[in-house]
Amino acid sequence: MSHNSPWISPSILAADFTRLGAEVDAVLAAGADSIHFDVMDNHYVPNLTIGPLVLESLRKAGCTACVDVHLMVKPVDRLIDDFVAAGADYITVHPESTEHLHRTLMSIKEREVKAGLVFNPATPLHHLSEVIDLVDLVLIMSVNPGFGGQSFITSSLTKLTAARALIDAANPAIRLQIDGGIKTNNIAAAAAAGADTFVAGTAIFGSADYAATITAMRAAIQDHA
Repeated sequence: MSHNSPWISPSILAADFTRLGAEVDAVLAAGADSIHFDVMDNHYVPNLTIGPLVLESLRKAGCTACVDVHLMVKPVDRLIDDFVAAGADYITVHPESTEHLHRTLMSIKEREVKAGLVFNPATPLHHLSEVIDLVDLVLIMSVNPGFGGQSFITSSLTKLTAARALIDAANPAIRLQIDGGIKTNNIAAAAAAGADTFVAGTAIFGSADYAATITAMRAAIQDHA
């Protein structure tokens, strides 16, 4: 079980981009703890989303919330400086996206931004033990990356449990995030498996009442605790 307070992190990929600033303000006012920022390049994953200019614009508009930037791009190193300058608090990368994972994580840390490592459903956890001293966040994907609105892959719960054991043995302050298909009816299972940070896109932005949805998610997490 995590010693970190639980965070609910709406993924803006599911937001209404015609009013993105207002959407971000609304989910934060509704009780979100941080914002998840999905970056896709139509190369590493089969979709094209947003870049550092969007994050920079949110910061200029007054967003001061914690933003974790999930880079689904290859090669990844070129974009790190751009997202640091744009205002990222966390930058998470996939081991498959870089030829030199240790160096990539070091470059994030050297810029005084928190570093994260992402594991796709078929990516083994063995990378983590080699670089766990450089990691502030571990992200377990419970869908295949590339598109929002996918169904939760239940085998990710086993990977969450294994990642929690590695984290607790090394540094319990590392956050363990789950992303993909998270809803009010499965968030408790993810918490029970060890997650403390929950990315939800469609489940929040597709709901009629952001506050009610976030409150229900938090209650489900608390019921597990």
